[in-house]
Amino acid sequence: MRLWPTPRAALAALLGAIPIVLVPSWITVVGCALVLIVLTVVDPLLAVPPSALVVRRTAPGSVRLGEGVRGRLLVTNPTARRARLLVRDAWNPTAGLAAPRARLDVRGGERRGVDQEFAPTRRGLHSSRTLVLSTTGPLGLVRRTRWREVPGTLMALHPFGSRRHLPSRVRRLREIEGLAVVHQRGPGTEFDSLRDFVDGDDVRAIDWRATARRREVVVRTWRPERDRHVLIVVDTSRTAAARTGDAPRLDAELDAALLLTALATEAGDRVDLLCVDRIPHVSVTGSSRRTVLHDVVTATAGVEAALVETDWEQAAAQIARRTRRGDLVVILTPVESTSAATGLLPVAGRLAADRPVLIASVADPSLRAMQSERGDARAVYRRASAARARAEHDAVAAALEKRGAHVVDGDPDDLPRALADGYLALKAAGRL
Repeated sequence: MRLWPTPRAALAALLGAIPIVLVPSWITVVGCALVLIVLTVVDPLLAVPPSALVVRRTAPGSVRLGEGVRGRLLVTNPTARRARLLVRDAWNPTAGLAAPRARLDVRGGERRGVDQEFAPTRRGLHSSRTLVLSTTGPLGLVRRTRWREVPGTLMALHPFGSRRHLPSRVRRLREIEGLAVVHQRGPGTEFDSLRDFVDGDDVRAIDWRATARRREVVVRTWRPERDRHVLIVVDTSRTAAARTGDAPRLDAELDAALLLTALATEAGDRVDLLCVDRIPHVSVTGSSRRTVLHDVVTATAGVEAALVETDWEQAAAQIARRTRRGDLVVILTPVESTSAATGLLPVAGRLAADRPVLIASVADPSLRAMQSERGDARAVYRRASAARARAEHDAVAAALEKRGAHVVDGDPDDLPRALADGYLALKAAGRL
């Protein structure tokens, strides 16, 4: 516990100088000094010790980034004296606590609450381990301060802004499944029902046994297979730390992963997620369709980009261990020349040999703005630099397509929608 003088102590010292000025003598000086010393010693002794107070925290568990949530501190004074105290809650600044300090006046045997409002500004885990309790006596000359261990945590979840695109993609999914259009036969699909033969139907779809029974030509209809396995791999290396707009590239990748998770769950597919860079450090495996979206949101809330290169060989080994032939592998990583040099191209080629591979890349919207610049020599050079970066991206994307992978890219706001459309295109083509 520490003792700190308050501004009232300085004011008391100034007031004590008045008698010295009016009656200038050493007796007046000694008398005023003794009075001030006695008051500063007795006053904190009359204050309630901070260690005697009982503090309990009711912290909110989680909140979506961009939303607000309430918490509460409960301070109980079990003594018979009146507690005048200042409470400071040591949350990290990005937790968005509106009022980290609060003044309370708690009578003996009473309990008072402090309402807290949080509006986090950063995704991830926010915490407060200590409270600073400062009590003062009746005169308020000296503050008794003590740090108390009252841990609290708040998880700021991903805002999932792309969920607005989910209804339209679900409608498109229902059309592909045949709820709004005629079923068609295609590779990798499963039998659904029988219908009468019409001109233009593939003769290979004729069911001869059913035709013999009904004495009319009937064909089999097919639907995209359900209960397929989708593995989403999120690259959390240094390239994910680059800022695209107002947020890191990783946030856009996670937003796309959440939309794909929700859409694949609506399609009846099983979704797993893996975050990798040099090592695999976050994994969501075996979740049910009812809980997988919640599990993915919770598991990725605290994921941050690491300033290391991705070990794509190790990532490929993890993917091969977690998937089988025909499972969809979605890799969220920047399609850049640096990624091609670190081993993405050969890994994508090996994976695409026996399973569909979809690679999604977050484009930098500033490059598009640079490509439209006009004016002085500086603007011309910036435009040329942006054009070169785009040409390198297109070359890497073409190389990945040549090896059998499907590549989609878009700005941070457009990538989730583009990835969902790529997934639906594979469904419509019978690849899933």
